[in-house]
Amino acid sequence: MRFKDVFSIIGPAMVGPSSSHTAGAARIGRAARQVLGEPAREAEVTFFGSFAATYQGHGTDRAIAGGLLDFATDDSRLPDSIELAAEAGMEISFGQGTGLFPHPNTVRLRLVGAQTGTELTLTGISIGGGNIEIVDIDGFGVKLTGMYPTVLIQHMDYLGVLASVTEVMRKGQFNIGHMSLDRKNRSGAALTVLELDEAATPGLLYELRALSAVKSVKVVDLNESAQELKGKDDTP
Repeated sequence: MRFKDVFSIIGPAMVGPSSSHTAGAARIGRAARQVLGEPAREAEVTFFGSFAATYQGHGTDRAIAGGLLDFATDDSRLPDSIELAAEAGMEISFGQGTGLFPHPNTVRLRLVGAQTGTELTLTGISIGGGNIEIVDIDGFGVKLTGMYPTVLIQHMDYLGVLASVTEVMRKGQFNIGHMSLDRKNRSGAALTVLELDEAATPGLLYELRALSAVKSVKVVDLNESAQELKGKDDTP
C-alpha cells in the first residue's frame, strides 16, 4: 500500500480520544468555519451513524465546536470548546439525524455568520486517522480533503469559465492536485473546488475574482488560521 504522506500513517497531533471521532470532527468544523469566512453566531450540528451513537462519549460535539472556533486538532482548549463557543456568542445545538448518509461518521452543519448573516450548509465525513472529506457545500456535491490548500470558486456555469480559471492558475504557476465541480443546472450556479500543491496567494485570489462569471472565491487551508486567511483576502 502506498501513502501520500506521513499523516496517512501516524495520524494527526490531537487531543483525544479518537482520531476519527475527535480529530476528524475538529477538522470538519474548522473547514466549515473557513468556508463560512467569518465566525458563526448559530450552528446546528446533526450527527449520523456512528457519530450519532457516540458523539457525547467520544467528544465529537466538543471537537466540532472547537473546529468552529478555528481550533487545531491539538489545541488544549478543545475539551472546553462548547463553553468557549457560548462565551463567544455562538448558539450551538447538537442532534441525531436519520435517513441516508454517505459514511458511518457523517455530520451536517448549518451555520449562520455572525457578521453578515450568511448561511452555509456543509456535510463532512471522517474517514479514519483524522482524515476527512467535505462532500457537500450548499447542495453542491464536492470533494474537499483539507490535506492541501484549497480554493472554492462559486461561478456561473458558462462556456469557457473553467478554461479561464485554469489559465489564471497556469500564469501564476499554481499546480492543481485535484478538482471537483458541480452545478445546480445547465448555465446556472456552479461550484469548483481546487486542491493545490501550494498555498493560494492574494494575487491569485484577486485574479480569480476578476473573472466575469465568478461570484465568490474562498480558501480552505487547515495549516493556517482563519485570521491568516482573512489577511490574504484583505490584500489586493
